[in-house]
Amino acid sequence: MRKVIGGKLHGIRVTESNLEYHGSITLDPEHCEAAGILPLEFVDIWNKNSGARISTYVILGHRGSRCCILNGAAARTCQPGDELIICSSIYVDGADIIDLNPAVLTFDAGNHVVERLRYSVSRDDAGRYQFAILDEAGAQLPVPLVSGAGRKRLG
Repeated sequence: MRKVIGGKLHGIRVTESNLEYHGSITLDPEHCEAAGILPLEFVDIWNKNSGARISTYVILGHRGSRCCILNGAAARTCQPGDELIICSSIYVDGADIIDLNPAVLTFDAGNHVVERLRYSVSRDDAGRYQFAILDEAGAQLPVPLVSGAGRKRLG
């Protein structure tokens, strides 16, 4: 079995840190549902501002609140306004990777969803893996790559 991305909230901002609550991250149920993240599911959290990396479980806040609240010890790693990447994981047999299309949501500064993307893995005629990022309509977007040291981003 391989651990792969199940869903991702990319660029969501911390709305509150609550050191006195007994742990977890509180998220808007609408965001979780759209990304396929379940209540009580463990997620990895990467703070783009500080570089902190933590793991905790999800509890649901008020629907439509756009909240992202770090609770308990996790509150020490993130401050209101910090930009986070929150990623759930699933385990799959390697051959099943082509059946997945994990959702990736991107956010503006007010935690409104800006994009709803999907990751897609397929195989070409030679059996080699191909990776694509798809928009809501299923159109393929450029994959951001850097070719060689100091070169411009391609795509």
